[in-house]
Amino acid sequence: MPTEKTKRNKTIDTTVQDGLHYLAQCVCVTEKQTDLSAVLDKTVHGDMLSVCAFLPEKSVDLLIADPPYNLTKTYNGNTFSKKKTTDYESYTRQWLTAIKPLLKDTASIYVCCDWESSLVIGAVLQEFFTVRNRITWQREKGRGAKANWKNGMEDIWFATVGEEYTFNLDAVKIRKKVIAPYRENGKPKDWQQTEQGNFRDTCPSNFWDDITVPFWSMPENTAHPTQKPEKLIAKLILASSDPGQIILDPFLGSGTTSVVAKKLGRRFIGIEQQDTYCVWAQQRLETAETDKRIQGFADGVFWERNAKL
Repeated sequence: MPTEKTKRNKTIDTTVQDGLHYLAQCVCVTEKQTDLSAVLDKTVHGDMLSVCAFLPEKSVDLLIADPPYNLTKTYNGNTFSKKKTTDYESYTRQWLTAIKPLLKDTASIYVCCDWESSLVIGAVLQEFFTVRNRITWQREKGRGAKANWKNGMEDIWFATVGEEYTFNLDAVKIRKKVIAPYRENGKPKDWQQTEQGNFRDTCPSNFWDDITVPFWSMPENTAHPTQKPEKLIAKLILASSDPGQIILDPFLGSGTTSVVAKKLGRRFIGIEQQDTYCVWAQQRLETAETDKRIQGFADGVFWERNAKL
């Protein structure tokens, strides 16, 4: 018998049988769409290669993709097997080819990967788009290795379709504590003095060490093996889209991109082929109707870890 969860354990692990009403809220796309009305703000249940072929061209403002890394890993009973490098390159080209026609000329692209798949994805991405940067974020979780360094980092490649694109710098500045505040003529210089402490809003770099991977007592946590944190996705959405714009996640998983888009006032399309993950995505979207909180993001800024106590 499965172990009963404690009251503090918020992990979403609803079975398909218990979540049939959530699965019924998802849509299937089996014919060409002339517009996005049937899929906008929906979880699309299906394989992304098939679904993308039916979606209208030049309709998406921002792509956030978290494809399977080139690792042998089981997703709710389905196993993605590690491929030869050349085969993983072909796989990456295949899904990028399906995605590219859907993107507007001003669209931005973010692709998540681990260090090994990053070598492939970064190179292939340059064949399709203009690569702008590589973000590396510190992933706290990870197992040690006897003959190698513990894998504690992941990459996100940032690219654009063209030279014109959205980047909202002020929306993603980080609020940090000022330990030794500098004053000019007795007044704070480049920092704010508040009752809660002294802070400075700083420009974000391409190394992020302020991300907390969801764990069992966090409401956003699910049983998905590679779930991305809401704070991580929120940075991408706020930087590279405006309210009301359309975000596509073709490998939705447990729904983080759709949930964060909803919380931040964007439109979204999430594609997921696993029944169970569709259930979890819809369950989280239901919660997001009333709970707009994103861990680590408050008062319109991202807070340095432990800065706001």
